[in-house]
Amino acid sequence: MKKVLLISAMLFFFVLMGAGLAAADQLPEMIAEKMAIKFTRGITNAVTSVVEFPKQTILTGRDMGAVGYVIGPVKGVVMTFYRGLVGVTETLFCMVPQPGYYDPMMEPAYVWQGWEPKRDTSKALSEEK
Repeated sequence: MKKVLLISAMLFFFVLMGAGLAAADQLPEMIAEKMAIKFTRGITNAVTSVVEFPKQTILTGRDMGAVGYVIGPVKGVVMTFYRGLVGVTETLFCMVPQPGYYDPMMEPAYVWQGWEPKRDTSKALSEEK
């Protein structure tokens, strides 16, 4: 009985100390910098969210052809609201290390990223057979 209690106490101690030692790696300056980046990213996304409308129209038209010019504006309106909401959320909760560790809540992190065409992997898959 004493052995089980001793092992349980030691395991509990190591679990508590392990979390403290893992958090000791981050310097306060690094944490403050990541908070500032998240805050800036949030404000930037909230302000530039209106660029999602033309971006989605162009990208969807390029990827889907003529049908994309009908679907693109709808997708652009939805993405404008989504990026604006994510921007406001990141701005308000810039001190919370979520998701991940101050990682962006959406990909791409900024509206001006992600303009490159999608890679076509269908040719590579058909060549393997």
